[in-house]
Amino acid sequence: MSEFSYEKTVSLVRNTLVEAGSTFREDKKEAYRKAIANETNEKAKWVLETILENANAAEKNHSPLCDDTGIPHMVLEVGPDAAVSGRMLDAIKEGIAEGLQKLPGRPMAIMGDDSQRIDQSGGLNPESAGVEPAPILIRRCRDNVVRLHILMFGGGPAIRGKTYRVFHKHSTDVVLNEIVKWAIEGVSQLGCSPCTLAVGIGRSHFEATSMMLQAQVDGKFDVQSEMEQEITRRVNEADIGPLGLHGKTSVIATFMKVGPQRASGVRIICVRPACCFEPRIATVDLQMMMAEGLDSKGIEKDRL
Repeated sequence: MSEFSYEKTVSLVRNTLVEAGSTFREDKKEAYRKAIANETNEKAKWVLETILENANAAEKNHSPLCDDTGIPHMVLEVGPDAAVSGRMLDAIKEGIAEGLQKLPGRPMAIMGDDSQRIDQSGGLNPESAGVEPAPILIRRCRDNVVRLHILMFGGGPAIRGKTYRVFHKHSTDVVLNEIVKWAIEGVSQLGCSPCTLAVGIGRSHFEATSMMLQAQVDGKFDVQSEMEQEITRRVNEADIGPLGLHGKTSVIATFMKVGPQRASGVRIICVRPACCFEPRIATVDLQMMMAEGLDSKGIEKDRL
């Protein structure tokens, strides 16, 4: 069984959360550069340039990309010979809490019992670390690793997102038409566009939502399928534009993941119009750490 360093895991996860909340990946930066070069609406171009300038400043200072620093969502990939223990999950949770403190995350957690958390009468937890992460999604991978992806989800896309059924009528076009319709509505109401559309298609609401999450993990701005390109093109034709100022760039890209389907007249679809700062994502490979099992001085640490 692989051996783990608890302290090293906490440190890696902490730093990865800060990276997720403060940086654009290089393919996203390049997508913005292309959008800026292609945009003819001067107001829209200014918005795109300002978003990219903000991203560069946030990366340089390791500071949040947005005041809505987000709720941590995680995808944990586990290879064929890798193992995940309860102690490792504890270390990941502690690393998330320390990362929220270091970023720092905006205090957003509501205290109290079930009813108080719903109506917000329990008061606001003043600590950044009080923001609990969403449940971890675990999936298999071919590489013999334990790899953690951390995404920071803002509130606006959750408000404008939609998960619902579509009667497909044995036509992919019917499904795509509905996705485009939902996306145009969501992007136009979101405000903080241009968006990256995250789309999941599954057999249940849970599966569709998990596909939407994985689409953001696997999606590449410079690699788009024909269906992804079509969705992006059609939403951009709606002329919403950055911050709703019109122009060519309502959507930077679409990330879509289609899961297993059942013999049924419906498909469950989840569409998240991820805002201009999303996907806020960073990845850390924990397998290297597990193989070493040593601290910086080569001294054996506590094992998971």
